Amino acid sequence: MRRDHVLLAVRLLSGGVFVAFGLGKFVNHSSELASFKGYGLPAPQLFVLAIGVVEVVGGALLIAGLLVRPAALVLAGDLVGAILISGIAKGELISLTLAPAELVAMLLLLRTGSGSHTVSHQARARHPADPGGVPVLQTPGREDGRGPARGRR
Repeated sequence: MRRDHVLLAVRLLSGGVFVAFGLGKFVNHSSELASFKGYGLPAPQLFVLAIGVVEVVGGALLIAGLLVRPAALVLAGDLVGAILISGIAKGELISLTLAPAELVAMLLLLRTGSGSHTVSHQARARHPADPGGVPVLQTPGREDGRGPARGRR
């Protein structure tokens, strides 16, 4: 149980940071665009928007506990890029401090998964599941909940 609480904290904190920084790409767009132009990336306008979407959506997925491993993988790639392009190449402090810490968190989530405190885990706990793990809503009539009773009159 303690492990699940730690993973929840990692997901919520990391996800919150990603959402905040991702929203910053839209709210402070001109400042972010100037930074991306300084990195020498091709199509900096596109990069700012794409990275903003990746960070907002990825962070939200971490917070909800949905698709945690794929989100962590994409966000880890984002962080490697930030560390290399703005941290090591440009010496930006946040990319040399916070980004590596977030990368460690993403590697942890890649290894362990989301833990049990997730939206999908809670949904499965409330509804019976078929062998494939897909929630099945109960319907009156049959004992297995899969439709009207047959052969009963």
